[in-house]
Amino acid sequence: MDDLTPRLLVDLLRDHIVPDKSLGQHFLLDTKVISRSIEICSEEGFPINSESKILEIGPGPGSLTLYLLRHDAHVCGIEIDEEAILHLDRVFGDADGQLEIISGDALKLNWPIGLTHIVANLPYQISSPVLDKIQQYHLKNPLNVIVLLVQDEFAERMSMEHFGSLSPLGLSLWLDFDVKLDKKVPGGAFSPAPRVNSRIVTLIPVDRSQENGDISRKMFKIITQHCFSSRRKKIRTLLSQVPRRISRIKGWHKSRWKLAVEDLFENPPDAFSNEWFDNRPDMLEPEEWAIIANRISSFNE
Repeated sequence: MDDLTPRLLVDLLRDHIVPDKSLGQHFLLDTKVISRSIEICSEEGFPINSESKILEIGPGPGSLTLYLLRHDAHVCGIEIDEEAILHLDRVFGDADGQLEIISGDALKLNWPIGLTHIVANLPYQISSPVLDKIQQYHLKNPLNVIVLLVQDEFAERMSMEHFGSLSPLGLSLWLDFDVKLDKKVPGGAFSPAPRVNSRIVTLIPVDRSQENGDISRKMFKIITQHCFSSRRKKIRTLLSQVPRRISRIKGWHKSRWKLAVEDLFENPPDAFSNEWFDNRPDMLEPEEWAIIANRISSFNE
């Protein structure tokens, strides 16, 4: 592996394929970006080493894979492109037992148990469902740290750092992670170059229960998705409307929802006032959404 470079790996793969836009095949060339993804893990207290078991989603030519292997990590890559799988086998083999490549769709396969990290350059079009799967995996198999390269605009929605960027995506991630924005990556760092910038994002696991109690996750997600579908309306108006998916929560139906919301308006939580319900969705803090979800979820007819 000493003679390999990201550009050589990309060139070797592109000798065999034409990048498939439907698979989001933009191959990373920039060694500084790759190195930064690995440095972040050390900065967060979980360096990549021989004790690490890392999931890489869509390794493609193996640019990131190469650097993970050079840090002695055990890498499991999930790749959907058969030609890319053949390429990875040609250049790495099993890397003396350090590398396993699984053929298939990362959204449909069961991920290996015992992962410590997820480090990946995500195809743009599957970023949202991959994050959902990461959360589901983390609940059962806690991860140490996740470092992802995603579209820049998507990264801002994940982090909710900027005014007006509050979103159901960011709120859902807030349940399990602190989201940190890192290095911005221009299109020229890839081959072929995408028309948009990318951004490295770090997900640091957190336990919200200490400050917010046990949050009703299903209710939280249904309420935030419902309210942000009409973000210009007031909270009072939005909550007065029954979410279309409320019946997906066991024991919930339209009449129970209406009674729960009436009770919420008539007896608001201590931190709220009646005027508070005239706010719009992106004016609330994540903790306030947790209070609403827990209050409604705990209502009994």
